[in-house]
Amino acid sequence: MTEWWNSLDLFMKILWGIAIGTSLTFIIETVLTFIGIDSDIDTDFDIPDGTFEADASMNLYTFRNLVNFLLGMSWTAIFLKDSIASKTVLMILAVAAGTLLVAAVMYMFKWLGKMQQSGNIDIFKSAPGCNGKVYLTIPSERKGTGKVQITINGAVREYDAVTDSDSDLRTGTAVKITEVLDSSTLLVEEINSLII
Repeated sequence: MTEWWNSLDLFMKILWGIAIGTSLTFIIETVLTFIGIDSDIDTDFDIPDGTFEADASMNLYTFRNLVNFLLGMSWTAIFLKDSIASKTVLMILAVAAGTLLVAAVMYMFKWLGKMQQSGNIDIFKSAPGCNGKVYLTIPSERKGTGKVQITINGAVREYDAVTDSDSDLRTGTAVKITEVLDSSTLLVEEINSLII
C-alpha cells in the first residue's frame, strides 16, 4: 500500500486524498440520512449579505453539495487520468462532472420534496363553500363566536365561527362557510336560509 502511495505524484496524492475523504464523508452522511440524524445537523453555509433567497431544497451553499462536488470531481479525475494527458483538460472535465453531480442531486432532492405532504390545510382555499354543523351556538350578527365542525380533505376540523344572521345558530344547525375571516375564524350562514 505504501509503495503504491509513494509511486503517486503530488497531483494524484491530492486527488486520492480528496476522493477517499469525501467518499467516507458521503457514506457517513448517507447512513445518518437513513437513520434520521442528519435533520438535526445544520450544514448550510450562511450567506452574510442575505441576498441568496431560494427554495430550501435548492440551496447551493451546503456541506452536502460541497461533498458531492468534490466526490464527483476527484473520482472523475482519477478514472480519466490515463485517458487524458493534459492535466488542465482533465481538471476541466472533472470540475464539470462535479458540477453535474451537484445539479443532479439538487434536482433529485427538489423532486423528492414535491412528493411529501405537510398535513396542513390551507383553510383560505379549502373551507369556503364547505358545509358543516354548529358545535357551539353562534350568536347572531357577529355578537360573539361559536364553533362549527366541518370536513376538509376527509378530516373533521373544528373552527371558531361567526354569523351575519339575525338569529342565533343553535347546536346541530347545518351551515355553509361563506368566508374565512382569519386562520381560525369562519363566517357561516344557515343552509336552510339559502332556500327561497
